[in-house]
Amino acid sequence: MRAAVLREYGEPLAIEAVDRPEPEPHGVVVDVEACGICRSDWHAWMGHGEWANDQAPLGQILGHEPAGRVVAVGDEVREVAEGDRIAVPFNLGDGTCPQCRNGYGNVCQNGRALGFQSAAPGAFAEEVHVPWADYNAMPLPEGVGARDVAALGCRFMTAFHALAHRAALTGGDWLAVHGCGGVGLSAIHIGNALGARVVAVDLDETKLARARELGADEVIDASETARVPKEIKIRTDGGAHVSVDALGIAETCRNSVFCLRRHGEHVQVGLTTDEEKGEVSLPTDRMAHMELSFHGSRGMPPTRYDELFGLMQTGDVDPGKLVSAEVALSDVSDRLAAMTNYETDGVEVVTDFEN
Repeated sequence: MRAAVLREYGEPLAIEAVDRPEPEPHGVVVDVEACGICRSDWHAWMGHGEWANDQAPLGQILGHEPAGRVVAVGDEVREVAEGDRIAVPFNLGDGTCPQCRNGYGNVCQNGRALGFQSAAPGAFAEEVHVPWADYNAMPLPEGVGARDVAALGCRFMTAFHALAHRAALTGGDWLAVHGCGGVGLSAIHIGNALGARVVAVDLDETKLARARELGADEVIDASETARVPKEIKIRTDGGAHVSVDALGIAETCRNSVFCLRRHGEHVQVGLTTDEEKGEVSLPTDRMAHMELSFHGSRGMPPTRYDELFGLMQTGDVDPGKLVSAEVALSDVSDRLAAMTNYETDGVEVVTDFEN
């Protein structure tokens, strides 16, 4: 089968013929119908994460936002059958560790990160293997297409988990979103669906216009504002209740913390680059005095997918609105390169695996 393989960091992925996966006894093989291209793929492609022991190895098949149809089933699988249409989380839990048993499969002690570890080859390929399928394979609701679920991918579910589970965002709250890439736009759309008032921050007029379309009440062009936190506090009459750093650079992380009102909650979703190397200085005295909370957020537990699927079925959220382009497997390298200077818009999805 054809797959996009990481051979050198920062260089075009090699489109190669590789062996088709065989299911482990607890796993299934999925014919990939669509797979999103995410900034986390860009981090892996660039070789980031070494400082956190999280660097994707050379030889890795990237891609972690797949949806498709099951074509092979392991002998021990009981809940998934050949022909089922499923979504696949990138944070693959084994379903048995204490974290999984308590509903936190996204931080499974024995988990695999799809597309980022050699034990979990990714979905920029015609087929992908899903381990512990009874726990990780998420049946698609009727009428939901693979392209839209690929857009749901890690960005929508990450944003949903960040706002609905890690922070306590409620209707009427002010939500600030720093960075209007895929995960930032997802957070804006979800925040709007949850009844929050949303302030979107970015440097790009096109992205801010898309943020407006997805429900942002206020937009701030950071290139035209000397002090983003001060401007947010003016727009929100005192500061955000919840703020998300959806980019991962020091400036957006600090702006997110500084824009909060008392008892505000910051959620860190964006991963840092090789400039920060996982470390950002924070105003800890201010955080103590104002009783601010700092939350990390990673993916979403598979056991909570039904909450997000429910919002899709009612039409309250529509990941398809974020899709800006459908591309071929051979285009992935160019689209990753475009992310280096933030030249992508919305969510781009691979739907053609033959070219």
